[in-house]
Amino acid sequence: MRRSGNRTAWARAAAAVAAGALPALAFPEPSLWWFAFVALVPWLLLLRTAGSARRALAEGWLGGIGFMVAVHHWLFPSLHVFLLVLAALLGLLWAPWGWLVRSVAGGPPTAPRALAALVLVPSGWLAIELVRSWQGLGGPWGLLGASQWQVGPALRIASVGGVWLVSLLVVAVNTAVALLVAVPRVRVPVVAAAVAGAVAGAAAVAAVSAWAPGPRVGGGLRVLVVQPGVVGGPDSVERRFDRGERLTLGALEHDAAPGLVVWGESSVGADLRDRPDLAERLATLARRAGAPLLVNVDARSAGPASGSAGIHKSAVLVGPDGQTGDRYDKMRLVPFGEYVPARSLLGWATSVGRAAGEDRLRGDSPVVMTLPDGPDAGARIGPLVCFESAFPDMSRRLVRDGADLLVAQSATSSFQGSWAPEQHASLAALRAAESGRPVVHATLTGVSAVFGPTGLPVGAPLGTDTVGTAVYEVPGATGTTLFVRFGEWPVWGALAALAVAAVASAAQVRRRSAPGHAARRPRTARASAGRPAR
Repeated sequence: MRRSGNRTAWARAAAAVAAGALPALAFPEPSLWWFAFVALVPWLLLLRTAGSARRALAEGWLGGIGFMVAVHHWLFPSLHVFLLVLAALLGLLWAPWGWLVRSVAGGPPTAPRALAALVLVPSGWLAIELVRSWQGLGGPWGLLGASQWQVGPALRIASVGGVWLVSLLVVAVNTAVALLVAVPRVRVPVVAAAVAGAVAGAAAVAAVSAWAPGPRVGGGLRVLVVQPGVVGGPDSVERRFDRGERLTLGALEHDAAPGLVVWGESSVGADLRDRPDLAERLATLARRAGAPLLVNVDARSAGPASGSAGIHKSAVLVGPDGQTGDRYDKMRLVPFGEYVPARSLLGWATSVGRAAGEDRLRGDSPVVMTLPDGPDAGARIGPLVCFESAFPDMSRRLVRDGADLLVAQSATSSFQGSWAPEQHASLAALRAAESGRPVVHATLTGVSAVFGPTGLPVGAPLGTDTVGTAVYEVPGATGTTLFVRFGEWPVWGALAALAVAAVASAAQVRRRSAPGHAARRPRTARASAGRPAR
């Protein structure tokens, strides 16, 4: 009997890992966006039938491991076995969620419990997304709502409450489906409560989205994106610069002058203050284009903000007269890719993968740059570098500071052939919809893409197999969105719901344990209020 119980426990453990991995299919590259609305159902059904709170905690943790590994599997070439260590640590965030699912959705279903599950299960998931969005824990990569980056109604919802509100709704739908599958058909009130709750929530969000203020589209900016492709081997830094220069000149010979030229992340491998020859070549390109260039410098220098020597990643604006003085040093670095958290403790990661051998330095504050020359002089751009485009608060801050256009410079050269380039590019659609501003996602090796102020694509993207350029007629926008005004309000609402539930549960436990509290005697066929059993 015990051996059979062990087999069951191991089977459930394996099922938890597999169920947690399923939502990865909703993200690019598979992009099965519709699958996100049912991807959590197997995991939810497993958790609600956990035989004990301890098992629910364990299966929540194991599912979290499966989710983190599946969504970040493309990091294996860089981190190797250390990815499993990180997944095991971050997977612990889902352990309390497993307990929560069992508590509110397990056992005999009732209408009140179904309604509580529809609120608390999504709220618990959102709390996890909030915690793991901290840059020190890897940042907000793989937020469930981001799977809806190409769905028009979801983008409209993102303009109201950001990717957070989209995640909340996706998990709520999963919870409703799980309840409908798990509840016996005879329990009509429970089914009705689940359906009514889901419909009411969807209707409320749809109404708010329909009437919410959005950006007013008008004007625009002509942007030339340069994608040099993979350049490896000796002197790759210099040869990448040369190729970017040739591609830019070739595009200018065959097309009208743009308002802005954008190169990708790490497109310049030396500090322009130390290499006047490179600075002059860029200024010559700007004069030829009649518009400034936004390049990205990845080099050792003394950062103007910090004043300390080290390696910075910086967006630098170069005009026809040379550097304009506008420079943004990347603030949020990629854990292990650009720095090792707690290096004295975790520095061994450099020996098992391609973790950063030296920590790069951070910038101090965001920067909004004003274009000095060209047909769009005076336009204001907000630069982001690499995975900073995953952080909703950064693009929101830039728009509040007056940015007309967001530009994300990226390089996914190390992850060609994986899901990473498509996943990264898709994030720009969410940032555009949230902020009500167009976003240019320019990379070295693809995918480069542009999204308008509603999150819809502008023109065709440059894929990972493309070496070349593209000119995009980027629509402008004014006005603001509710997300820019009010920020992450769905997150605070979710935390408030969890806090209220915790207080109510604690009060109920206190009442039950209070002196003099007597449990009601159960009735039997031989006992009733009028005739007690002997």
